[in-house]
Amino acid sequence: MIRASNVDEYIAQSEWKAELTLLREIILESGLQETAKWGAPCYTLKGKNVVGLASFKGYVGLWFHNGVFLKDSDKRLVQASEKTKGLRQWRFQNIQEINSKEVRQYIQEAIINQEQGKEIKVSTSPLTIPKELLQVFKDQAKVKSAFNNLSPGKQKEYAEYIGNAKRLETKVSRIDKIIPLILSGIGLNDKYR
Repeated sequence: MIRASNVDEYIAQSEWKAELTLLREIILESGLQETAKWGAPCYTLKGKNVVGLASFKGYVGLWFHNGVFLKDSDKRLVQASEKTKGLRQWRFQNIQEINSKEVRQYIQEAIINQEQGKEIKVSTSPLTIPKELLQVFKDQAKVKSAFNNLSPGKQKEYAEYIGNAKRLETKVSRIDKIIPLILSGIGLNDKYR
């Protein structure tokens, strides 16, 4: 995926210029506010994400942030991954697949849903720090202090990264990799934001 600081730059760098330009025009007709988030075009209503654009190697897609609430009677939307709760994606492989009237209908429904306050509430589970990481904190106070200064989300990313490893060798290897990041105040997934 391309990453850019603004929408014009994003489109200019893409091999999907015609498709992105058409989808952008359709979205802007709706009155949504245009911005770039996560290095890609995003369209908001009163500061809340409604729809985004993204281009990949094999397709260009619309990302409906709370797409789970869309009727989708024509079965256009896909769940991008198992981890996504509300996000749904509509993929296009050429400009001919973009039916402007149909896209407008989906966008209008997404706007109405946002105005009605329909959104997935993410449940937060308590932070569980793996024993191997706790041992590092016991042995290295600087690492513990730096970890405690991270946001709860970044702490959880690190804890899950270590906790999801099955073998002790993998956990140790991962801990060795993350210590410099923690000490620098960098989150595990910051490079993707």
